[in-house]
Amino acid sequence: MPKSKVAILRTSPATVLADYHSLMNLAGYQDVIAKDADTALKVNISWHFFFPATSTTPWQLEGVIRAMKQDGYDPALMHACHNRTVVIDAHLGERENKQVNVVEAHKLRNIHIYETEEWMNIRDAVGDLTKKFTCLNEVYPKGFMIPKRFLGENIIHLPTVKTHVFTTTTGAMKNAFGGLLNEHRHWTHPVIHETLVDLLMIQKKIHRGVFAVMDGTFAGDGPGPRCMTPHVKNVILASADQVAIDAVAAKLMGMDPMSIKFIRMAHEMGLGCGDPRDIEIVGDQSAAAENWHFVGPFKKMTFASRMQHKIYWGPMKGPIEWSLKTVLAPWAYIASVLYHDSYWYPVNARRQMHEALESPWGRLFRNWETVQPDAAGLGYPDVGGNTGTIEKTGAKALVESIGILGTCIKEAPEFANRRRHVK
Repeated sequence: MPKSKVAILRTSPATVLADYHSLMNLAGYQDVIAKDADTALKVNISWHFFFPATSTTPWQLEGVIRAMKQDGYDPALMHACHNRTVVIDAHLGERENKQVNVVEAHKLRNIHIYETEEWMNIRDAVGDLTKKFTCLNEVYPKGFMIPKRFLGENIIHLPTVKTHVFTTTTGAMKNAFGGLLNEHRHWTHPVIHETLVDLLMIQKKIHRGVFAVMDGTFAGDGPGPRCMTPHVKNVILASADQVAIDAVAAKLMGMDPMSIKFIRMAHEMGLGCGDPRDIEIVGDQSAAAENWHFVGPFKKMTFASRMQHKIYWGPMKGPIEWSLKTVLAPWAYIASVLYHDSYWYPVNARRQMHEALESPWGRLFRNWETVQPDAAGLGYPDVGGNTGTIEKTGAKALVESIGILGTCIKEAPEFANRRRHVK
């Protein structure tokens, strides 16, 4: 049996588009992603505000689309795919992270699965596979809903390299979380590692092909996936093995992948390879050998992440966690928005991301609307000056958070019956 393969390359703005094309082919994506099936480009939005390393970068999405078009994939069979949570506004996020600019420039369909798609019960979608679930049958005794369009569709996950206060790191496997679980995703937080393993089993069953392209031009350390310290790392990764790419990313961050529960579980269940010794690295071997010595998500947690840990795994689990499965649950959504959007981002983001924004990648992002790739389509040799700004910081972010809070309350499943086209 061939080894799992992960491709890794160093990159720069001047070569990033060509590098993404090389990367994907090094990882063998054309052997996995069928050209005659619809392909969902699963965009990652971990924060609706821009913050380096939290969400799919515009050059990541641009590079993947260009690579696929260059290799003969029909743009009519490609679409951006977005999920929503009660604390993340995907429409605001795709604008602030400039993903929608790319989608519109290529005239792709832009599908927000919570608004337009038919959903079906997992038991109808995967049948007896549910008997193999490690936790989801207990979390959802009546089953849960998944998008019907995913059946037989390719999916390419577009995560970034970053830490996470629930799962230590987050990447390809976690990127399926929002798209495959309908309402009440927070019910799985106490068993989040087991949940990611179950979701990978589901993906392998329902999708025609599964692939991941991970951006590490920025990488996030600390209490991710939001309140992080971003670093410029200039690497990109790709693989058809969701476990292996997450393992390689974890190793780059200075962690033992097999000490991370969801990676170890998936490895032991034969869903992929989590042991770096058994993963074939193609591309830049020296880049793959780096150790960034990240401190990880647990040493400098925010007030919000400390409280989450106490509620899901600590002394507050008994008295409080039950409320998150009742009509009282929106208190948690409101608290999250108030802390992250009304407090942390307005107060800290500008300072925290200053160095990253001064880098070539930061200037490329700030000037994205005006920069142009070179004639050969290799990348962006001129990323512009220091004129572009991130508008929604400070007081403007605080004002925006008021609208986010309103949307959060309105969209809370406990407060409203959302329209769904259910099979």
